[in-house]
Amino acid sequence: MDAVRVALLREVLAGTEWLGATRRFAGVLRGSVVSHGGGLLLAGTAEYEPWHLAAHLVDEAAWSGTPELAPTLVRHDPRPGDPAHLAVGPGRIEAARRGETLLVASPSADAPLLERVADARRAGVTVLALGPVEADLTALAHETLAVPDGSELDLDTVQHLVSAAAGETLPPARGRRRLADRLSRLAERLTAPPPPPW
Repeated sequence: MDAVRVALLREVLAGTEWLGATRRFAGVLRGSVVSHGGGLLLAGTAEYEPWHLAAHLVDEAAWSGTPELAPTLVRHDPRPGDPAHLAVGPGRIEAARRGETLLVASPSADAPLLERVADARRAGVTVLALGPVEADLTALAHETLAVPDGSELDLDTVQHLVSAAAGETLPPARGRRRLADRLSRLAERLTAPPPPPW
């Protein structure tokens, strides 16, 4: 979907909650990766790898001059002969550390993925979830954009809106908002469970 189609879609959705929700989620995504200098991991499941979203985020990163938006696509079954950008396996989620962002975009989340996401969160990774409301993934995510089954938009369409909004130049945040964000992050760190002893 190109920029003209996204603009038309936004016109059609004017007055709905989708525009605000996708822009808010995209703002959190952009803010997370830009403030930490990059490190965006994008994951789905073995049945649903978000290739399309990865491609759009790479485009938006280039067009907006925000290289931090270009994700590393984490695949569940990379093959030895795959090109480097397609050869990143789930071990990359396990290696993620504080300052990195993990975006899970999928119509479902299986147990192995949830386990890796939980480990990443304990390591200090910012976790974002895009897809149907799933109690386990929602509980692990710092920010969620729910795309319930049967809603007026499907997951692929919402991904277009999010990626386009992530590439938009946003006005600088006012001082009070930044202070509130810092306080929120501090409270989150203080209430997070300690990392495992191993």
